[in-house]
Amino acid sequence: MERLGLSDEELCAVLAVDPLAVIANELDHRPELAILLALTAEATDRVGAGVLRTWLRRRGPSGVPFEHLSSRDFAAFEDDLAILAERGYVLRSAKGR
Repeated sequence: MERLGLSDEELCAVLAVDPLAVIANELDHRPELAILLALTAEATDRVGAGVLRTWLRRRGPSGVPFEHLSSRDFAAFEDDLAILAERGYVLRSAKGR
């Protein structure tokens, strides 16, 4: 949640759990959590947590990573992270579009 800058509601939607499961720390049965932690740990090491949180909500070559994550399209989110690892976080001005 902190690593990606997700709200409580967003985390619950991504993991398909209710808020009580988060509060009670009953997420061990959710394989998505371990996968998400592993994928984002590497990205955090590469670009830093602040950049990762900003990148999550910005449009990239294949769309907005947060939209992939929130729709539980983990394969697309993993692809987004691969692009981030390969290209880094690329900033473009609105004029350059």
